[in-house]
Amino acid sequence: MWALLLTTHAVLVDRIEQRLAQANLPPLGWYDVLWGLERSPGQRQRMSELAHKTVLSRSNLTRLVDRLEEAGVVKRERSEQDRRGAYAVLTEAGKALRRKMWPVYQAAIRELFEACLSDEEAEIVSAVLRRILDAARQAASASAPASDAPAEPGPAA
Repeated sequence: MWALLLTTHAVLVDRIEQRLAQANLPPLGWYDVLWGLERSPGQRQRMSELAHKTVLSRSNLTRLVDRLEEAGVVKRERSEQDRRGAYAVLTEAGKALRRKMWPVYQAAIRELFEACLSDEEAEIVSAVLRRILDAARQAASASAPASDAPAEPGPAA
């Protein structure tokens, strides 16, 4: 079942990436970072927190934010309290790009995932995944400082 879950995830993400590319839009990782910033207070977030929210390693996030910054959809700001810390900040162009990406992403979710489940099955799958996620978070929080527990990933708009 574990292998099936991972394979399903990989195939669905690949199909979503294909649809975004066909629409001349950037990869799904861009959407996740833009959405994470858009729903953050002040539409800004510390890089370390954003890495947890988007389930990316800090180094992968740094490289991605470099590309987003080059595209003008994100900017970096130094922390006033901690000069070593940095924030990623969403720009107006970033908001516009995220909104442009959403209809393609949403249609792919509906067609590739939701259309395969009845309402009852969706409720069951959601409940099971929620229980697994909650248990994993509880175990992680028991063994690590609270600030190290990753935030829930997820594409939502």
